Amino acid sequence: MSTPLDVLNKQFGFSEFRFHQQKIIESVLAKKDTAVLMPTGGGKSLCYQIPALLFDGLTIVISPLIALMKDQVDGLRLNGVAASFLNSTLSVNEQAQVMNDIRNQQIKILYIAPEKIFINEQQFLNFLKPLNISLFAIDEAHCISQWGHDFRPEYLQLAVLKKHFPEVPIIALTATADELTRKDILEKLKLQSPKIFISSFNRENIHYYIEPKRNWLPYLLNYLKEHKEDSGIIYCLSRASTESLADDLMEYGFSAKPYHAGLEKQQRDLHQDLFIKDKVKIIVATIAFGLGIDKSNVRYVFHVDLPKNIESYYQETGRAGRDGIKSDAILFYGRGDLVKLKKFCEIENNPAQSKIMLEKLNKMARLCETQTCRRKFMMNYFGEEYPDYCGSCDVCLSKYEKFDGTIIAQKALSAVARLDQRYGVNFVIDFLRGSKSEKIMDWQMQLKTYGVGADTGKEEWRQYLNDLIVMGYLHQEEGQYPVLKLTEKSRAVLKGEEKVTFVKTITRKEVEQKELPYEVELFSLLKILRNRLAEEARVPSYIIFSDTTLLELATYLPQDFSELTKISGFGEIKLQRYGKMFLDEVVDFCKKNKLPSRIMNKFPKRQRKTRSPRTSERSDTKLESFELFRSGKSITEIATLRNLSASTIENHLAHYIESGEIEIDELVTPEKIEQIEKAIQLHGDLSLGVLKNELGEDVSYGEIRAVISFIKLNGSK
Repeated sequence: MSTPLDVLNKQFGFSEFRFHQQKIIESVLAKKDTAVLMPTGGGKSLCYQIPALLFDGLTIVISPLIALMKDQVDGLRLNGVAASFLNSTLSVNEQAQVMNDIRNQQIKILYIAPEKIFINEQQFLNFLKPLNISLFAIDEAHCISQWGHDFRPEYLQLAVLKKHFPEVPIIALTATADELTRKDILEKLKLQSPKIFISSFNRENIHYYIEPKRNWLPYLLNYLKEHKEDSGIIYCLSRASTESLADDLMEYGFSAKPYHAGLEKQQRDLHQDLFIKDKVKIIVATIAFGLGIDKSNVRYVFHVDLPKNIESYYQETGRAGRDGIKSDAILFYGRGDLVKLKKFCEIENNPAQSKIMLEKLNKMARLCETQTCRRKFMMNYFGEEYPDYCGSCDVCLSKYEKFDGTIIAQKALSAVARLDQRYGVNFVIDFLRGSKSEKIMDWQMQLKTYGVGADTGKEEWRQYLNDLIVMGYLHQEEGQYPVLKLTEKSRAVLKGEEKVTFVKTITRKEVEQKELPYEVELFSLLKILRNRLAEEARVPSYIIFSDTTLLELATYLPQDFSELTKISGFGEIKLQRYGKMFLDEVVDFCKKNKLPSRIMNKFPKRQRKTRSPRTSERSDTKLESFELFRSGKSITEIATLRNLSASTIENHLAHYIESGEIEIDELVTPEKIEQIEKAIQLHGDLSLGVLKNELGEDVSYGEIRAVISFIKLNGSK
């Protein structure tokens, strides 16, 4: 009898599960209702596709994403899976054929839209009742919650599935849901004692940058010039903006098309198809674009305008780098967008939902304005712990200068106090700067603090106030009128008992790239072969193979079929169908260039090795921590001395493990090293959050990073 791992390897060509996939699949196979929260690109589909192939009957996947259905089905068929879909894109005759195939048990996985189940007095539901249904999979499950960012009323009817099919397990899957939405999903779907799996939200291969909106177009054009061969999405708020920007980009010589709900369907579908098939590199779109786009080689996502909430931002940026390769998410932020979007938060006759939408928007703005790690802010928003430093967002990549801002803080806090804690950020700024606005009353102009910040610009004051909120010296209330209030911490500053330190950005360094040493020319040749096969099969190129598979081929240079099976993505069917063609391309290239196989590099053995790091790989702050550690100080002592967190010091020292200057057992006990290595073998090293969840409270993030650095050191020989 086949196991889930057998199916993963044979049908899909992968050798191990990621995140909680194996445990989720085991839960479904035990016929338990299951709820899954897993990041975009994390492999949610396999959580129901593999059980579908192990169950006897039919698995029905309910999804609002019509654009994705055909891609999913095409991909499954290329892997030898009997799959089909029913939606409005099929003719009456085509739908009848699919229904006939279902009756004859010729389909294992069927994709349908939620409304399909309930039209014509539940005619389709009645059609399903006599069939052998093994599993219902509800994708994008957050759509059932009015507190979610993408509420779909038709999803509410899915609660009847349990009534009509009480013995059939349900798996509900989503990539984005805060705690309130998660609870709503479980209640609305009436899941019975569900097993809940929450994977890390962290997408380590996505690098986050938030840039000032002023002069955004030159920044965008420079970036696109440097990434002309890459695919990307640019999100705009309005339909008009998408068309004008797409026109501008085409005039500048870029391959771009607009996409929004106002275009004729035929034109919209054409633009989407051109993008998916790599015939157009850039889509300029409203949020109407993207749901259901499974294109794995999107290398960047830009937001020209502010998203309405962190869930939408996370989901839209998650359309980049689904293949696991380094990708960028860049947002242009200006306060004007916040003012503009507030009016969209008003939901008629629903003050409770309006309040939640406004709170979500304010948190999105806070993400843009904070000077703490962007990734940490997002992870914390979704209820996940994360270290203070990620090394791949604009904040962590910037060098800061600290300065004593106690007087600035006292001015701000005093202004809030003298204004009786009744006003928001804008009013407090105007008051501090001595504005003559008629909003400021005569008696307020007589107050001692009025005008004490006239020598500081509006945006500087906005940043200072935001920093004071983040540091806990001020509290900003939620709601339509977010008033500033003092906190316990602020009183100590006002009395002169506590100093406040601010930071300002000095320079931004480029992220350190650690790419596989692949053969660039061979990678291009493999892309050409893949594109030709995709044209013949009339499917997007990434459905043949992802960029990750091609990158592995161009890195490890397999020379025969036994070596080719070690490359991700070559399942049994694809090995038979495409193996010889791709192998011939690799072998021919290696013969011409006298290159041997490097397949053994894919599984490096553990060895100790020392080398001196290049000076450029170091930063002064890491060196300071290293020198204190070498002087005999403990991590806790160094953290106290340097006024940094212990996890930051651990991150600094992990760098010197990778350079060979600190031995792993100086930081981590042998027992923990073994524990962490086993977890990395199971889950990979892309997500610290997943590893932390697996290992528990006894193992710190710093210890995990140290072992990852140790493995990289031994694998770099």
